[in-house]
Amino acid sequence: MSAFQPVGSALGPVDPDDTVDPDDTDGAEPVEPEATPLLSPRDGVPGVAASRDEIARAADVLASGTGPFAVDAERASGFRYSNRAYLVQIRRAGAGTVLIDPVSHGSDSLEVLAPVAEVLAGDEWVLHAADQDLPCLAEIGMRPTSLYDTELAGRLANYDRVNLAAMVQRLLGLQLTKGHGAADWSKRPLPHDWLNYAALDVEVLAELRDAIDAVLAEQGKTEWARQEFEFLRTFEGSPTRRDRWRRTSGIHKVRDPRALAAVRELWMTRDQIARRRDIAPGRILPDSAIVNAATTDPDTVEKLTALPVFGGSKQRRSAQVWLDALARARTAEAPSPQEPSNGPPPASRWARRKPEAAARLEAARAALTDVAQRVSVPTENLLSPDVVRRLCWDWVTVEDTAAAVDVFLRDSGARQWQRDLTVPVLADALATAAP
Repeated sequence: MSAFQPVGSALGPVDPDDTVDPDDTDGAEPVEPEATPLLSPRDGVPGVAASRDEIARAADVLASGTGPFAVDAERASGFRYSNRAYLVQIRRAGAGTVLIDPVSHGSDSLEVLAPVAEVLAGDEWVLHAADQDLPCLAEIGMRPTSLYDTELAGRLANYDRVNLAAMVQRLLGLQLTKGHGAADWSKRPLPHDWLNYAALDVEVLAELRDAIDAVLAEQGKTEWARQEFEFLRTFEGSPTRRDRWRRTSGIHKVRDPRALAAVRELWMTRDQIARRRDIAPGRILPDSAIVNAATTDPDTVEKLTALPVFGGSKQRRSAQVWLDALARARTAEAPSPQEPSNGPPPASRWARRKPEAAARLEAARAALTDVAQRVSVPTENLLSPDVVRRLCWDWVTVEDTAAAVDVFLRDSGARQWQRDLTVPVLADALATAAP
């Protein structure tokens, strides 16, 4: 019998971060009623569609269903360098749930997965926190033509808690328990309880979508949600930060430019190894070891291996690699202590450096807070805080303030519903603010 078999419905374990804390009743959230625990799929745990024929049959099964697709993907963050999908879960009414292994066919993966991708293009996708999964799904040729994000919908509804467990309990009366979302999904074969978790992860997404959509309709936010989902679906992302090595944990302890050069060289060496071996960088060498070696600057194997971490058997075998990186740092151009900025400085410095901008920002924030409270949407979803800071820092007085603000927000990616609500109040704040 084929390892692949679709299953029916019920919802069980989710990520640890998605569990409900019954004592967490702060904020505006009501106390959830007693919920029904869901621990395993009522129709059993499906097998994984891995072979070419199994994946083709999975596509046929999905095509036989109707309505939107509930979609999720499992990665191996913290274990692998890449952010690729190691398991894809899809559910559709009338078809049940399928689990697909997208990594078993090497360079032929796109061709093998094409039948599933083609079926998925035929209707709406429902995801929770879609921004986490869309990139890795796009890598395997799966892109939605229509999207509904239940987490983002919860934010627009002004729910204080929008993790999957909290929303499922509040809207569907179901209780989710802890799962394996943070596990190493590159492991093969995948354990049975992990597959149990994976099958359950998409089980009620369609029902959750309908429930939160009804809430948004009641609040008059359906069109706002449509614009947000379309923006998310078509968003291509910002260019990768050039100086990613400056995100090394503990780098604030490094003051000397030469030591910063050592952090940079060690980080880049580690990144090259991690990329080549597809292992999470922290499993090659922890950030703490990079900072320690950069500040002590050992120049012999004996000195290096006397440091914490580097004395381990694995690191001893790589000692010369790290010593070579430190040697390069001694002759390389030292980096600036401050990261090159492509935006305004931290707002805490504005009052001293540019008091008129600080006054504008204070007025703009107050105005946006009033609007957010009036329409019951979190301020950060009403308008990106970064866009507001850039607007206030770079603002130059013009004759038609409202038109200029609208152009700035449009060019910054603000959606029409956001501009309709914020342009008038921001124009007034910018025109009247005084340092």
